[in-house]
Amino acid sequence: MANKKTAKTHAKIRCGWVGNKPHFIPYHDEEWGVPVHDDHRHFEMLILEGAQAGLSWSTILLRREGYRKAFAKFDPKKVARFDEQKQIGLLNNAGIIRNRLKIKSAITNAKAFLKVQEEFGSFDTYIWKFVGGKPKINHWVDMPQVPATTPESDALSKDLKKRGFSFVGSTVIYAHMQAAGLVNDHTTDCFRHPSNK
Repeated sequence: MANKKTAKTHAKIRCGWVGNKPHFIPYHDEEWGVPVHDDHRHFEMLILEGAQAGLSWSTILLRREGYRKAFAKFDPKKVARFDEQKQIGLLNNAGIIRNRLKIKSAITNAKAFLKVQEEFGSFDTYIWKFVGGKPKINHWVDMPQVPATTPESDALSKDLKKRGFSFVGSTVIYAHMQAAGLVNDHTTDCFRHPSNK
């Protein structure tokens, strides 16, 4: 009995969305909510979040390696140069979601991403302005409290659309903000919430 109690005490409490999916655990523990300041990572997350639209994050996360290979290790300069032939190849690539609009969107977004880098020096400088330059730490008790969108994701989504990005609705963008640590939406009982460090 004592052993069971000790095991429970030492077991990590995680956000409810992790469940018992083994591929979610390292993603939740090491990446989700950690502030990103690397443009390559921002571009990777934008491609993956855009691909997720209408699907589950689990579906995309399981194909992450396939996306990495298909999209030149998420190098926006290379992706921006993908031609019609390359797009046809991607439509036949079983390692990714074979959706013509999402594939086109990734290429369009790569071009828009490069323009943002040119204008602001980095995509990172641009995106962090929407949260005042530092992570917004939320204190949600359980997952149903976590919003799907916020005024910040609305503003960022609107601005990205104006700049030529697609598949960047407010819900997709809020998921990006959560993943890239612009907001910390770990629930307060989760070991990754800042109050539990």
